[in-house]
Amino acid sequence: MDSALIAQALTLAYASGISAYATVAIAGLAIRLGWVATPPGGLELLGNEWVIGIALLLYVAEFIATLVPGVASAWETFHSLIRPPVAAALAAATTLGAAPIVIVLATVLGGGVSVATHATKLGLRYAIDTSPEPLTNGVANVGELGVIALLVAFVWQHPFLSLFIAIVLLIVLAIVVRLIWKALRAVFSGRWMPACGLLQDARTSDRWEAVEE
Repeated sequence: MDSALIAQALTLAYASGISAYATVAIAGLAIRLGWVATPPGGLELLGNEWVIGIALLLYVAEFIATLVPGVASAWETFHSLIRPPVAAALAAATTLGAAPIVIVLATVLGGGVSVATHATKLGLRYAIDTSPEPLTNGVANVGELGVIALLVAFVWQHPFLSLFIAIVLLIVLAIVVRLIWKALRAVFSGRWMPACGLLQDARTSDRWEAVEE
């Protein structure tokens, strides 16, 4: 069914916008281990042991690199050139054999979804990178891997549910990133200071000066 193929293509594109390497590795393992009875389109290639091995090595390198503040931002910025093309390729491969219009639609939409996903993740990673320790980056890495694994596990049997989850996550993350950056701008500009007591409102710099007087 073409609509199901497009849903699968867009879900994989979303996951690739988070991490192309993890998406290829997990999808490849699912196909290799027989969890996917009939891989759609040309995705059977992902089950090749070389493809899985290389994707796993690259993901391990990505995981380690994104634990280092500064390096994490550079890595994510560089992958602006990698994730959208990989996502578009996966979307096209998913619909391979379908009508040409379906392949074109999946490829274009898949690339767009990946760009939006990667841009949102990039904003989150830049915000997280303001913290000089690897804990937040590590938590983010584990969370992202969990999302990718969940989507790849569901996408074969429940493509529409998987796509719905991906869209909701994208919207929620975009809102969260916006709120985080708004708070960071307030902190760095000196317009916000923590309250003295747990039950008091946060104080702006103007209110702080008024209290001191």
